[in-house]
Amino acid sequence: MNEAATRTREQAELDRLIERMAGGDEQALGDLYDRTVARVHGLVLRIVGDAMLAEEVVEDVFFAAWQQASRFDPARGRPLGWLLVMARSRALDALRRRDDAICHPEPATLAGDTAVSTTDVPELLEVARDHQRLHEALLQLGALPRQLVALAFFRGLSHEEIARQSSLPLGTVKSHIRRALSSLKTALLTGAQGSARAS
Repeated sequence: MNEAATRTREQAELDRLIERMAGGDEQALGDLYDRTVARVHGLVLRIVGDAMLAEEVVEDVFFAAWQQASRFDPARGRPLGWLLVMARSRALDALRRRDDAICHPEPATLAGDTAVSTTDVPELLEVARDHQRLHEALLQLGALPRQLVALAFFRGLSHEEIARQSSLPLGTVKSHIRRALSSLKTALLTGAQGSARAS
């Protein structure tokens, strides 16, 4: 099979995954994520220049893809192009949200006393370690549970709001989040015990 035929077959397979997502197939979202996340992440990382922020944006992109799957029209574009357009838009939005100085009316007021005393350093390092452990634990979750947890705890949405936004039944949202939190608790406890042994 030549290269053009291979691309056509891959595009058709991605089209079918999005069609299944529009019908509520969560496995199709996971498959789409696995097959396209490297390209999406690569673009986002080039735009935002920060690995942690890039991960957040990528999760947002695939959550948006889940929400908007029914609106995707294969006749108007390719699946990967559709994802990359969303990725670029959300990456730029994330940069604008992150840098207050870009839109702040009085940038000079942002320059405060940012000195950190030496007594704060151990606490700051512990916070950084905890954040890294949480990030690693989140990456062990599936694509959909990770997105639902992010909406609940990083954006502060209620289960009902998440159900409305994601077009998922409320019971499904609650069960996904409950299982995800159980998995996170286990992963974080394991990580903390491993760090304690290492030190």
